[in-house]
Amino acid sequence: MQILTQPAQLQRLEGILRKSLPLALPVFGAVLNINRGNPGQFEVLVDKWPEFGAVLARPSGEVASGDVGHCGGGDMVPWHVPGGIALLGTLGEGSWGALWLDLGVLGAGLGHWAHWKQGFGPAPGVRVGSLQPSHVDLLNDTWPYGGNARSRRYLAEILGRFPQVCLQDGSGQPVAWVLTDHFGTGTHSYTLPEQRRRGHMQVALTVAAQRAQARGFPTFG
Repeated sequence: MQILTQPAQLQRLEGILRKSLPLALPVFGAVLNINRGNPGQFEVLVDKWPEFGAVLARPSGEVASGDVGHCGGGDMVPWHVPGGIALLGTLGEGSWGALWLDLGVLGAGLGHWAHWKQGFGPAPGVRVGSLQPSHVDLLNDTWPYGGNARSRRYLAEILGRFPQVCLQDGSGQPVAWVLTDHFGTGTHSYTLPEQRRRGHMQVALTVAAQRAQARGFPTFG
């Protein structure tokens, strides 16, 4: 397969994949990140150019392997879109399961945008903030695929590289958050049990969706 390195090629690929949304999301999000600074150090490959039939997004220099499981690395999963294009996204370290969320997790809050503009926002005493590197253990403990050293490294990586939204209480402690990953997908969204049923996640998802759209990322409910 051929690695696309020229900005003009990557911009053209982004436009082609955009026409196949939402089915192209698993690779489209990775291409968007690549074209916007490539914070995850990914690369995209096609079987041929410009009349390609398959697309693969993966960490730069990675060779696909057969390692399977939560937080496995290198496995390729295909998606098919109209026209016969096969979209392949690697399940890189820590991302097993995250890809299946697509951007739906970010789009879930779109129905509340009107309320946000009319004053819908965080509950009293809660504000929009950001997660810090010191919160990685909290993330690892609350992620369904976490609890081990590999998942901790993965969460620390996406925390440091990709957009995230956090709601904090008056003392600055996280009460709810939304993280995104190399594929522009929602990786880890969580509200602390004692803070649930207060609308925190609706606010976090809405803010995440607004910020994603401002960067050119589509959101779907």
